[in-house]
Amino acid sequence: MTTATNDSPSSFASAAELRGKLADRLRGQPVRTPAVEAALRGVPRHLFLPGVPLEAAYADEPVYTKQDGSGASISAASQPRIVAMMLEQLQLGPGHRVLELGAGTGYNAALMAAIAGETGRVTTVDVDEDLVEGARKNLAAAGVATVDVVLGDGAHGHPEAAPYDRIIATVGAYETPMAWLDQLAPDGRLVVPLRLAGAASRSIAFERGPDGWTSRGSEMCTFMPLRGIADDSRGSIDLTGTGEVTLQTHKDNNDATDQQALTGVLDTPRREAWTGVLFASMESFEWLYLWLACRLANPIMRMNVERAAKERGLVSPMSPTVAMSTTTADGSLAYLTIRPAEPAEDGGKRFEVGVIGHGPTGQQLADHVGQEISTWDRGFRARAVHFAIPHTPPAADPDAGRFVLPRPHHPVTVTWE
Repeated sequence: MTTATNDSPSSFASAAELRGKLADRLRGQPVRTPAVEAALRGVPRHLFLPGVPLEAAYADEPVYTKQDGSGASISAASQPRIVAMMLEQLQLGPGHRVLELGAGTGYNAALMAAIAGETGRVTTVDVDEDLVEGARKNLAAAGVATVDVVLGDGAHGHPEAAPYDRIIATVGAYETPMAWLDQLAPDGRLVVPLRLAGAASRSIAFERGPDGWTSRGSEMCTFMPLRGIADDSRGSIDLTGTGEVTLQTHKDNNDATDQQALTGVLDTPRREAWTGVLFASMESFEWLYLWLACRLANPIMRMNVERAAKERGLVSPMSPTVAMSTTTADGSLAYLTIRPAEPAEDGGKRFEVGVIGHGPTGQQLADHVGQEISTWDRGFRARAVHFAIPHTPPAADPDAGRFVLPRPHHPVTVTWE
């Protein structure tokens, strides 16, 4: 298999061809502007992934590049589709000064440098010295001269080169550090993958307004969490003792995720609650997930399932390997599932959403989650969702669809309008 280290003319020709095919796949959705498309066609991604086969370098998939001592991935070259989506959110232009939090391989910085042009400047920050050195080498190999790679804690930003016209975080954040907001120019734009509650995360484009920062659009996505002073580390609960079914937990799940209480919960009787709420085939569940993350006392968590556990009937997740779930302090679990429903009038497939519960109060928990799903469907499904980081948060009114998510410094509001 040809790798990126092969510098023969045929290798470079193959890379150009694969790069063009990748750009073709992304054109239209999520790529909408000529500048982003040109950057994707022009920047050689394989030079930022030395040793990775060309086919893998230009696949629309993430490439994991670093693990911690436990083997968990802590850095990656993000999926090109997500990279392009966030670049479109950023609305970057020629001459802009850009701050990126999370240098990674340097590829995203190179794309931004291509868009910002010779009169622009990109500063990218990473907490790991080896990643900083790698990004510098990769950028040099690609001939990119308008990017500064800085070693530091991304939560501090980089005040030496502020103010910035654009700031983008390519790591997940639980709170928007004040440094980012302070270092943004008055008419600037911040794009950050913000973990809102539990497993619910969205890449949100914020702009400054008279009362704080307000969203100008958002997209569902999940990134590896920020490390350093703003660390938002994840945990894991093994429900089976074999690793076949695990819960990914976050700091706001801690009160109801005791390993001892939850181990073996799937061996208890299965309880079901069906909602009558229908989804079309391929319709996204993202806004339902966000609603449940905001409404449930223990925000939804990602339940990861090995296929063998599903095939033998231990669990019935919504997708082959993932379901969204919640737990209670008494060791009960509820997770979302689906079953076929009557087709739509045009013959399109539809599915009904249900909830499966286990544990001492599994039926009550499943019923409660089901009621929240029905509430969202009746009163909020058709509404738009707005995010803000206000100077003075309003009073929360969950029944009206207004939530104030607590943070140490900057509460986030989520409003169904």
